[in-house]
Amino acid sequence: MLVAGSARAELLIRITEGADSAIPIAVVPFAESGAMPAGDKVSSIVQANLTMSGEFRPLEPSRMLSLPAQRSEVYFRDWRMLGQRYVLVGQLNRSGDRIEARYELFDVNREQRILGETAGASVNSVRTLAHHISDRVYEAITGDPGVFSTKLAYITLNRTGNDTRYRLQVSDLDGKRARVRLESQEPILSPAWSPDGKQLAYVSFETGKPVVFTHELATGERKKAADFPGLNSAPAWSPDGKSLLLTLSKDGNAEIYRLDIASGNLTRLTNHWAIDTEGAWDHTGKGIFFTSDRSGGPQIYHMERLGAEPKRITFGSRYNARARPDAKGEYVYYVHQRNRAFHIARINLKSGEESVITRTESDESPSVSPNGRMLIYATQRNGTSVLTVVSANGGAAYSLPAADGDVREPAWGPIVR
Repeated sequence: MLVAGSARAELLIRITEGADSAIPIAVVPFAESGAMPAGDKVSSIVQANLTMSGEFRPLEPSRMLSLPAQRSEVYFRDWRMLGQRYVLVGQLNRSGDRIEARYELFDVNREQRILGETAGASVNSVRTLAHHISDRVYEAITGDPGVFSTKLAYITLNRTGNDTRYRLQVSDLDGKRARVRLESQEPILSPAWSPDGKQLAYVSFETGKPVVFTHELATGERKKAADFPGLNSAPAWSPDGKSLLLTLSKDGNAEIYRLDIASGNLTRLTNHWAIDTEGAWDHTGKGIFFTSDRSGGPQIYHMERLGAEPKRITFGSRYNARARPDAKGEYVYYVHQRNRAFHIARINLKSGEESVITRTESDESPSVSPNGRMLIYATQRNGTSVLTVVSANGGAAYSLPAADGDVREPAWGPIVR
């Protein structure tokens, strides 16, 4: 086993399906003053981010009639003629090792500025600056916070001859700036983010059995959180970051427990002859969702408050598992079997309506974006495991395959202010 912080091959990005309702927006190449670092331009990253969301359809710069950098240079008639609803302009200025961006977003039809800000970053953090601008633009238009500055955690698997390597990696949302956080010849499973984005919990088989670890990303410090006899699996942080949901079989049967991290105290939350597993906190932080086969096959149950009688919420097929609720309490996403294929589905918690949102057929490990508008999951494409991101209603998608090997078990990080 090797703990590492080295860079690895980044994920690739492939837009696989767009949304018909995507909003037309022009991201004008930013004017530049001073020597800029080599690589992707800020405006190019912003354009790519908005495209990935599935909610925007950026205009190619080659089709633009002009390249304004500030309000006085924007001719709204030209942008209306091109069918654009919004236009983003900006200027980049370098001073020493800092880059400052001044940017403005305009509503073309109303001819009004709806966002005007200044932001800065070091010359080595151009991508961070671009993700920040993307978040602000997204929020100004949709009303929901952007998630382009969030991180992804995932597992890659590479096989070379008899050598098998599992790597826990963390990257930007677009797969860039990937870094290995843990490397092992034994399986690594179920990464889960702490709510402050500073730690990951996961399952590692490095000792020959499943053990749950917590991992401080800044220092690399790792601690065993659960190393009981039998199964230790499926960690999920509480919204306050003080406890973990775990699936343990230390008492003979797989049940859901709550672990207080500071004291190490365990509280058993389920007590049934069936298998109870894959706990997830609901949006209130007072109740949990979990998978149980107590009705004869895997189904999702909701315990409205700890200790309450669980209520089954999925009925649309014989197999529904791995619940992942959104942060607003509107939907729960899960793995759903239909006609021998596995899809990602969601249930409206108010109406009870269940709907399949993916078109792929070997889907697993859903993870919901912090703003509830996107979903990432693992699936098979041409015999290889890849990550796919879809808009929450299934209207748009892009994939993140690894440069080589398989990529699986995605976990979407929190918004960190």
